[in-house]
Amino acid sequence: MQSAFADGRRYRVLRSAAILPLFAALALVASTAAAHNVTEGDAGYIQEIWGVNIIPFMYLGAKHMVTGYDHILFLLGVVFFLHKMKEVGIYVSIFALGHSTTMLAGVWFGLGVNAYIVDAIIGLSVVYKALDNLGAYQRWFGFQPNTKAATLIFGLFHGTGLATKILDYEIASEGLLPNLLAFNLGVEIGQVLALGVILIVMGYWRRSSAFWRQAYIANVVMMTLGFILIGYQITGLFVA
Repeated sequence: MQSAFADGRRYRVLRSAAILPLFAALALVASTAAAHNVTEGDAGYIQEIWGVNIIPFMYLGAKHMVTGYDHILFLLGVVFFLHKMKEVGIYVSIFALGHSTTMLAGVWFGLGVNAYIVDAIIGLSVVYKALDNLGAYQRWFGFQPNTKAATLIFGLFHGTGLATKILDYEIASEGLLPNLLAFNLGVEIGQVLALGVILIVMGYWRRSSAFWRQAYIANVVMMTLGFILIGYQITGLFVA
């Protein structure tokens, strides 16, 4: 029995060691990229065009969502333990409503805020959701926060972060509204694509007997990445 226990313990240690390189790689990616960032090429394109450009802005919106790791991490946290497609649809719609509202209103009315602060809050949203998945609030405070309200509130911050970045590139006023609507439609298309991949992977993963053990590790990693995002943005705030 002691030998079996020791073997099992060594296996867990080796498995944890195998996870460390992956975690380090994810941490490096998170620490070297700014949330809601727009690539230099896309920024130059945005600044140079004018008039109505529906397809290009749809593409940019979809690209932003698919490559936006902060969105993906938060969406992963939101759907992590959702099994019914109806529930997934409700939560994703709530997030889309919040995200779309502040993105469109922020750019249209020029309501930009400090990018480092809002992106730090977006990192906090990842930490919050990971802790929620780990059941931390029930253990610490004895109650479960309203998950739908939290998804909406953090969706508002995600949209604010994107609006702040877009405002930095001063999109031409000619055709602004249709271009923004096209961009937002692209974001939602990208969200559906990203969510589809997440749900397929989660579907296979949940069939594994190791899912519940690995789910804890996954949410701890997600929480850690959220803290890295927060630290990166706060450091940028003081350095800049």
